[in-house]
Amino acid sequence: MEDNVPTPELEPEQTQPRAILDGWMTRAELAKELGVCVDTLGRWQTMRIGPPCVRTGRRVFYRRASVIEWLKQKEIRENRISNL
Repeated sequence: MEDNVPTPELEPEQTQPRAILDGWMTRAELAKELGVCVDTLGRWQTMRIGPPCVRTGRRVFYRRASVIEWLKQKEIRENRISNL
């Protein structure tokens, strides 16, 4: 009996599963999740107001957990301002 084990989907430029990048997102993936333009994330990075990222060559990666923490900090900061 043969088990059907799903294999991870590969991005067009990938030749191996993304196991090493589990928990990390590309700039395009994060932009889609946040509903912002890829250029906006680049601008935020330049202004140092966006989520923390790692640059490897020309690619930029965001750790999902760090993005969630960044969003939480942003929420707290905005709530403090509105309570003044």
